[in-house]
Amino acid sequence: MERSDLELVTTVHARGSLSAAAVTLGVAPSVVTKRLAALEARLGQRLFERTTRRLHLTPEGEAVCLHAEKLLEGFAALEAELSDRQTALRGPLRIAATLGFGRRWLGPALAEFQQRHPALQIDLALSERLPDLGADGYDGALWLWSVQGARSSQWTSRRLARNQRIVAASPDYLARHGTPREPVDLASHACLVVHENAEAHSTAPAHWTLRHDKDSALVRVRVQGPLSSNSGELVRDWCLAGRGVMLRSLWDIAPQIASGELRRVLPQYAMPDADIHWVAPWRPKTPRRVRLLVEFLAEQFRGEPWKP
Repeated sequence: MERSDLELVTTVHARGSLSAAAVTLGVAPSVVTKRLAALEARLGQRLFERTTRRLHLTPEGEAVCLHAEKLLEGFAALEAELSDRQTALRGPLRIAATLGFGRRWLGPALAEFQQRHPALQIDLALSERLPDLGADGYDGALWLWSVQGARSSQWTSRRLARNQRIVAASPDYLARHGTPREPVDLASHACLVVHENAEAHSTAPAHWTLRHDKDSALVRVRVQGPLSSNSGELVRDWCLAGRGVMLRSLWDIAPQIASGELRRVLPQYAMPDADIHWVAPWRPKTPRRVRLLVEFLAEQFRGEPWKP
């Protein structure tokens, strides 16, 4: 059987008559009659019971129709994929990301991706507050957060790279104030707090949640200090200047840890759920330009390029 035979059988079944099928296929009714008769002769089976008003599938015809529909769907999917491979990426991409990671790592990656695909228009919105991706028209976001809770049924996520938020301080600060040995010791240190959304208030108590790397036990510590900001980069600068202890992502401070400008404090602890994820509203079919962007970013960040 050829593809045209499958299309003939499914069209006749869907339209209910040879004349109606002929209109859909754009041929004369006599052509449909001859092609169907020739097919039944080759198969040695009647596919339709003919009455004066309507055609009805025989059991053999039902079997042919069932398989024909699946095979035709496969043909269409294959053609669409081949067409995608030959078609240049074009159209808009609207992406959200946190300020620091977006500016330092995602921005250059998106510029390279757009250079490879000049027909794309990429808009990157940087914010410390994750927007409502679906309502605000975003294709997705890069965030240090995976989809959880009620959103797990509405959004999708994919981890693009591992990352840790670690406790760090400058050697000068530790020499003057001592090194914390347990998470509870942080309560007596000058902790540099980052307020990560617009609702945070500078005078509100801050808490750091840390997880032990061996037994995964969680410890929640209330921290305080004379300096706080909604800018992670500013807090990093304060920490480098010896003004206190901070909780910061490795993607931002790995070079300073390697050079000795900063030292990791409580090395057996890190903040949980700090990996870098692609998060996006769920959709039945993701546009090809979005799929290829996610694959590109996964390749870019898989090796954690921020590591020294």
